[in-house]
Amino acid sequence: MAMTPEYLRTAAEVIGAASTLRDAATLWRARDPATRVVVVDAMDMRDETPALLLGKRRVYLGTSNGHCWSVTQQPEEATALILTQED
Repeated sequence: MAMTPEYLRTAAEVIGAASTLRDAATLWRARDPATRVVVVDAMDMRDETPALLLGKRRVYLGTSNGHCWSVTQQPEEATALILTQED
């Protein structure tokens, strides 16, 4: 399933409103079990461009060729949300 603008708006609402980043991941996993959601340290994503900026939280789009993961700016390619939060 491609991540549409509506999908990303809804994800931003849920992820941005959650009390913690881990809660955000749990809420989105429950809402959309087909999308992989991972939480990583913000430092690990320092050279990447986020798809969504939500205050101190950042959401990156991930894609996989079945073996390797990469960050994409193309929502239609994305199969994962990568979440970070600045301290």
